[in-house]
Amino acid sequence: MSDNFPRPRKRLGQHFLTDPRILARIADAVQATEHDTVVEIGPGRGALTERLMQRAHRVVAIELDRKLASMLRERHHFDTRLHVIEKDVLQVPLAEAAGTDDFLVAGNVPYNITTPILFHALERPRARRAVYLVQKEVAERVVAPPGSDAYGALSVNVQALAHAELLFKVAAGAFQPPPQVESAVIRITPLATPLVAADEEDAFRVMVVGAFGMRRKQMARVVRELWDLSAEQAQTLLAEAGITPSDRPEVLSPADFVRLMQAR
Repeated sequence: MSDNFPRPRKRLGQHFLTDPRILARIADAVQATEHDTVVEIGPGRGALTERLMQRAHRVVAIELDRKLASMLRERHHFDTRLHVIEKDVLQVPLAEAAGTDDFLVAGNVPYNITTPILFHALERPRARRAVYLVQKEVAERVVAPPGSDAYGALSVNVQALAHAELLFKVAAGAFQPPPQVESAVIRITPLATPLVAADEEDAFRVMVVGAFGMRRKQMARVVRELWDLSAEQAQTLLAEAGITPSDRPEVLSPADFVRLMQAR
């Protein structure tokens, strides 16, 4: 691969994965077949792109950096398996980009906008499977169980819709330039039956984020402040949801939060 790339842009959070073994492991984790379309988020210099193209029927690469998008197009101008979209991924409906509701997602996600991208990719219609290289701290939050230090709003909102796995960690030396943090690869597979109905997802997310904004308060106080309830109304609501009033948000499971919203 040519070394005539533009310098990494700090503003875009660019850290390019260069370790061939890690690139192959990520491509394998996507589990793409010759029948699949893969939407790649942030292809950068195209190292993962090439490995995905070897496995998938088609790769749709969404790249914001104009120079990198142009270089990717030029390098693969003869190959109909690749389509490059030069745009902010948050402005691109992923299924629309894929041209099908049955697609996969992969990407070395910019660390400065990881959470918005994860939520964007969970919008319906969702990818059949998504594999991301993210900051290790974010990966641990995504897969964290209730009661753990890393458990929070991100954990609940992802796990209510999908099964999340932390596959393996990636050292900073695998990147150019090396980031200041460790990284990890996660795989997110939507649940066949999500805990939250489609028309409740936005309200659920707002509720969960609000609750964890008061994570050290007891749920009796949390629901009073969330919904401007009296003490008696809060007790009734929590009883209907099967939640102990003295519990704190950090010990509630995604299913607990769903019952709370439905009782409301």
